[in-house]
Amino acid sequence: MGNRGMEDLIPLINKLQDAFSSIGQTCNLDLPQIAVVGGQSAGKSSVLENFVGRDFLPRGSGIVTRRPLILQLVNCKAEYAEFLHCKGRKFVDFEEVRLEIEAETDRITGSNKGISTIPINLRVYSPNVLNLTLIDLPGMTKVAVGDQPHDIEHQIMEMLMQFITKESCLILAVTPANTDLANSDALKISKEVDPQGLRTIGVITKLDLMDEGTDARDILENKLLPLRRGYIGVVNRSQKDIDGKKDIRAALAAERKFFLSHPGYRHIAERMGTPHLQKTLNQQLTNHIRDTLPGLRSKLQSQLLSLEKEVEEYKNFRPDDPTRKTKALLQMVQQFGVDFEKCIEGSGDQVDTSNLSGGAKINRIFHERFPFELVKMEFDEKELRKEISYAIKNIHGVRTGLFTPDLAFEAIVKKQIIKLKEPCLKCIDLVIQELINTVRQCTNKLGSYPRLREETERIVTTYVRERDSKTKDQVLLLIDIELSYINTNHEDFIGFANAQQRTAANITKKRVMPNQVIRRGWLTINISIMKGGSKDYWFVLTAESFSWYKDEEEKEKKYMLPLDNLKLRDVEKSFMSSKHVFAIFNTEQRNVYKDLRQIELACDTQEDVDSWKASFLRAGVYPEKDQPASEDVMNPSDTVSMDPQLERQVETIRNLVDSYIGIVNKSIRDLMPKTIMHLMINSAKDFIHSELLAYLYSAGDQGSLMEESPEQAQRRDEMLRMYHALKEALVLIGDISTTTISTPVPPPVDDNWIPKDPSPPPASRPASATAPPPSRPPAVRGPTPGPPPPLNPSPAFGAPPVPSRPPGQTAYAGDSGVVPLVPSRPARVPPALPPGIPRRPPGAPIRPTVIRPSEPSLLD
Repeated sequence: MGNRGMEDLIPLINKLQDAFSSIGQTCNLDLPQIAVVGGQSAGKSSVLENFVGRDFLPRGSGIVTRRPLILQLVNCKAEYAEFLHCKGRKFVDFEEVRLEIEAETDRITGSNKGISTIPINLRVYSPNVLNLTLIDLPGMTKVAVGDQPHDIEHQIMEMLMQFITKESCLILAVTPANTDLANSDALKISKEVDPQGLRTIGVITKLDLMDEGTDARDILENKLLPLRRGYIGVVNRSQKDIDGKKDIRAALAAERKFFLSHPGYRHIAERMGTPHLQKTLNQQLTNHIRDTLPGLRSKLQSQLLSLEKEVEEYKNFRPDDPTRKTKALLQMVQQFGVDFEKCIEGSGDQVDTSNLSGGAKINRIFHERFPFELVKMEFDEKELRKEISYAIKNIHGVRTGLFTPDLAFEAIVKKQIIKLKEPCLKCIDLVIQELINTVRQCTNKLGSYPRLREETERIVTTYVRERDSKTKDQVLLLIDIELSYINTNHEDFIGFANAQQRTAANITKKRVMPNQVIRRGWLTINISIMKGGSKDYWFVLTAESFSWYKDEEEKEKKYMLPLDNLKLRDVEKSFMSSKHVFAIFNTEQRNVYKDLRQIELACDTQEDVDSWKASFLRAGVYPEKDQPASEDVMNPSDTVSMDPQLERQVETIRNLVDSYIGIVNKSIRDLMPKTIMHLMINSAKDFIHSELLAYLYSAGDQGSLMEESPEQAQRRDEMLRMYHALKEALVLIGDISTTTISTPVPPPVDDNWIPKDPSPPPASRPASATAPPPSRPPAVRGPTPGPPPPLNPSPAFGAPPVPSRPPGQTAYAGDSGVVPLVPSRPARVPPALPPGIPRRPPGAPIRPTVIRPSEPSLLD
């Protein structure tokens, strides 16, 4: 036993496979395993049943294995089977195992002949097996049968490739002996993924069905199509034996008798048969795992690091510990408050680069959407002048007024201020909706506890709704305050004297510099297919023009459109397009671009449309105002030209109203964000930090609040299971590496090639014949530590027979008892001392190697 730790490698890999499969992850470790491939009815299932010694796999004609079966064999005193999908249930009757495999296969693939890549994990405990893990894959086929999909061959090939292309997977290529080896599907696919043959083990089945006078000797001796790992022949039970319930132990005895009695195989009988195949696979899988240990260790460490963050969250959440529940509740409520505040106030950590967060969206509502709504209702020149003229006439009554009446100014101003209520309330509704979305986003981290998440979301949303009504009352109060007193002594108010001297050109004067760029960005011009179709351009908006270029380098200008007499218009979204559209048109019914009366511009989102509209407002391009239907039937007497005195009075009040409404709008635009922040957003933050926990305690029992969802509990258990499996694997791999490299046990000398008759028993052999000198490396005298090499597992075939020994000569050259030199052993190794000669003490210096030329050699 050079390395006892190596025996635990295969169970370790089994444990990792179970952990990853049960949690629904394939894991990127590429665990070492053996995949069984071959054509349909090649005998793959029979080989696996011979390993177990039981009939437990589905049988029939055509494709029987339709899902990968991960078969884990574990050496154990008891004999039973377990499925990963039936945890806790032990199958003692292997007929039930077969029925469960069929039922589980049909559950995923249906009753037809379809296939699925989802594996079935089966673990068999038995004293008759060696530790081994194999994957039984569907047999390769060429033609679809029944209601199979027409591409069944391609589907099976893809499934096989998923397993055998991994460098950590050994390939057990099963080929029947009664077919031409050159046409073997298993060897063909193995050659594609493993051209050097480093991972392929050949298995030849149905040797007893070959034509009389033929044998597979050249194949089994690795001469015809050589593989580095060689071929092993097996004889499975025939269909008649299976139908007759022939015992597998009897079949194994018949297999042994077949190889010993067949003249073509008797010389290699010790290397043939199912027991030898099982032993060889155990050794080769163990060696393969050992060879992949360095890479496996690094992958395990990286996987463990990636799991540590998730496992850290689960460590505080033990369902049965009330103190843990209380601590978890406090932590989660506190974290919810921190997350909510970060979403509103902004944070430098974990910045979302794909979408705007809650605070950024609320800022856009305050400074883009709300100003746009104010301007949208503010400017309708024709309607405003008509209202002013009616107010002046109604105040004067039957008299002709000589002076501009103050009451007309107050009436018009108050009417304009009342109109501010609608955009203000709309702004509050938009902020409320964004706050609720932010609350839902922050409660996503409470998904482990559905009841806690539901209660938290309900309590905070209810509080925000309550603050909604209070905030609206306060905003309406602000507007009522503005209505209560018209302050004509405001420092920014122009007064009557200046209003009479002011011209209409001064009213519409731009507030930005003429050449100042207001906005740049990509937009799509929607044009019919007959005129070239829609195209994307780079647009630049200044205070005087609207230009578009081929790209953002702004070198190739396509067109420049002056902003004079332009207005904005909403366009309904097309059912064939996902983009949001608005239009620019000329109020004087002129063509805007080529022969188009309006240009339709498209954006990806409604937020982009609102942002562009706000930019156009800064440039003096306002939205179109919907005209009332009664305008078409207006009394002709109302449209006649006013007298010059009335026109001057209308112009004066128009200027006064414009000046005072500008003051009110400025005040409202400043106070609205402050009012909403104070009464709604800051109040919600204070509520979450100070009162949410008390509301949660009063909402229900703490135990019910902190009750995990079944899915989350399962995920937590499986995650912890995987985490501990990874840690255990790293510890075990570390122990194995230490045992293998640091403190190797010197192996015995492999002298089985010497006939045993005249030689003394192994216990009486001199020390020099059973162990190498301590100062010499172990590689000089025997194999490396670990299990014996895979290609030479049988002691009877450890070395070739001694050639050309003279008749009658014994194993020793003479009475001296000196063992002659043989060609297969290094010439510098000293021969064993004859009996009676004292051995040198362990501490004696190493003597030089002595070669005696007088001793006869077998080559003489």
